[in-house]
Amino acid sequence: MFQGPELWTKIASDPTTRAYLEQPDFMQMLRDVQRNPSSLNMYLSDPRMMQVLGLMLNIKIQRPEASESSQPSSSPPSQPQEQPEAKAREVEPEPEPEPMEVTNEEKERKERKSSAQKEKEAGNAAYKKKDFETAIQHYTKAMELDDEDISYLTNRAAVYIEMGKYDECIKDCDKAVERGRELRADFKMISRALTRKGTALAKLAKTSKDYDIAIETFQKALTEHRNPDTLKKLNEAERAKKELEQQEYYDPKLADEEREKGNQLFKEQKYPDAVKHYTEAIRRNPKDPKVYSNRAACYTKLGAMPEGLKDAEKCIELDPTFSKGYTRKGAIQFFMKEYDKAMETYQAGLKHDPNNPELLDGVKRCIEQINKANRGDLTQEEIQERQNKAMQDPEIQNILTDPIMRQVLVDLQENPRASQEHLKNPGVMQKIQKLVSAGIVQMR
Repeated sequence: MFQGPELWTKIASDPTTRAYLEQPDFMQMLRDVQRNPSSLNMYLSDPRMMQVLGLMLNIKIQRPEASESSQPSSSPPSQPQEQPEAKAREVEPEPEPEPMEVTNEEKERKERKSSAQKEKEAGNAAYKKKDFETAIQHYTKAMELDDEDISYLTNRAAVYIEMGKYDECIKDCDKAVERGRELRADFKMISRALTRKGTALAKLAKTSKDYDIAIETFQKALTEHRNPDTLKKLNEAERAKKELEQQEYYDPKLADEEREKGNQLFKEQKYPDAVKHYTEAIRRNPKDPKVYSNRAACYTKLGAMPEGLKDAEKCIELDPTFSKGYTRKGAIQFFMKEYDKAMETYQAGLKHDPNNPELLDGVKRCIEQINKANRGDLTQEEIQERQNKAMQDPEIQNILTDPIMRQVLVDLQENPRASQEHLKNPGVMQKIQKLVSAGIVQMR
């Protein structure tokens, strides 16, 4: 309400507020409120500001002295009422001050602000049409007319980003932040300027250290205002920095050297030291499947099966035709007594390398263990251990909680004729075989 051109007209035309325009301290208060609307609360204790606020809201704000005079008399009832002729005479109203015109300086200021807003609107329209040169001209003109609105700077900075003029964008953003601090501008406007500066810095970044400056700028913007768009740009900058760091560190030659050092330590049975060199090799070249295979073998020797399994799976992911990945994974699963899973892994490897002796031997050993369990050659403790491990498998859990499969298992025990019909279903048969391989079901 304090920004519109009608403010000065209303104050000057109202007899109760007209005289305020001649008071320098009141004029300063109004200018402060126009620059920073949140400062209004500081001046509400001044009755002049309350009077103007009521005028702008079209409500009548009663002064304290007026409300006191309107209170009913508290005289004791025993006192005689005053006679009509003894009543105090009403205070004669003061003569209305002569109308005062707005100063030429204020009039020119309002006209400049109005013209600046029109230039901004024209710049916005040009920006939407991607006529960036024209938009720059309008925003620049708006800044020349009114230096108390930093949105002209931030808008021009946005145009510079679209034009790829990132250095000019950064300069405008720095000016906007500095001027905004002087004017006590809204924190959202400061945050917007910092966000656009961070965007320009990220566009200019060529090294991971360059991204550090952009990330720091986005973080400063978030301390001013928690904007989702700023947070998104921060995450993108952090991700880009990480990728660039990997690219800067990438060196296949050094990776091969580190892998060879790891191989030598592996032969010497110094497995923890070998892991360190294999890890460094992966950092230097994360796309080499052989180093994952080698580190998986190290983890197996150290008994770190989950880590070894993860490396073996990464090896297969990078090169599905690399037999070592399947033999590493199958060996870990076999060691963990997951014979059915190990069998599947070895068979998957044989599809790419049908005559691989390690894969063929792995299949043979898995069959022996599965048959051993089916013949009942395992001790009760071994059976229990195998079943407990199988019950932790999500696939086994899904089969056992399936209502249809639960009925099939009941029929296998109590209704042989019905079970024969179930076994004709390939899907059911596959699940039964899965339970048999895991040691959950034993076929006699």
